[in-house]
Amino acid sequence: MVDWMKQTASDLGLPFGEVVNICNTRLAQELGCWAESENKGTAFHHAAFAAYFVEAKNLADIKVLGGIAASIGLDADKARRVIEQRTYKTHVDADWKLAAEYAITAVPTFLMGQERLVGAQPYDKLKHLVNSFNVSVM
Repeated sequence: MVDWMKQTASDLGLPFGEVVNICNTRLAQELGCWAESENKGTAFHHAAFAAYFVEAKNLADIKVLGGIAASIGLDADKARRVIEQRTYKTHVDADWKLAAEYAITAVPTFLMGQERLVGAQPYDKLKHLVNSFNVSVM
């Protein structure tokens, strides 16, 4: 999967570094929820993606997460408190529960009715998924 992602990034002219460590991203997910509540969700997710996939940073490290928050204009000390107090734990728990109900075990997962695509997919596959979904409007 990583090789495919590297090739796709290269084809698109996007930076993609060496993934050297797999880390638990739970705290990053919780901090991402906070960033979303501060209208900085997209910026946070892009910065976290770059930190991990381009810079090979550890997204389980509170200092790294604080740095990501600061890099997008959020307060690093408040980010640390959000993590330490686990402010968004129940929100992420609910997200994980919903994912389990839909048998989602990887991201991204695209669902249309009973059909699904798992992982980063080319445009043509996504287009086919959407176009093959029959919607009846009453």
